[in-house]
Amino acid sequence: MPTTSDALLARITSDPEVRFGKPCIRGHRITVQEILEWLATGASQEQILADFPQLEPEDFLAVYAYAAELTRHHSSAG
Repeated sequence: MPTTSDALLARITSDPEVRFGKPCIRGHRITVQEILEWLATGASQEQILADFPQLEPEDFLAVYAYAAELTRHHSSAG
């Protein structure tokens, strides 16, 4: 049975033909890295949504879930 995390992670896609294969929000050319960088430099979710109305609030949850997965895999690898 899919978990909420699985449903969120399905919003993140990688395609070698789009943004050099970097993980992006499904159907868009906005990368996970870009969203994390904007948030890290002080942009709020509301500001990002205003600048990119094609994004949805759930996309931020997907970015957080993706980052958590990367951290989980990195922690177990070494």
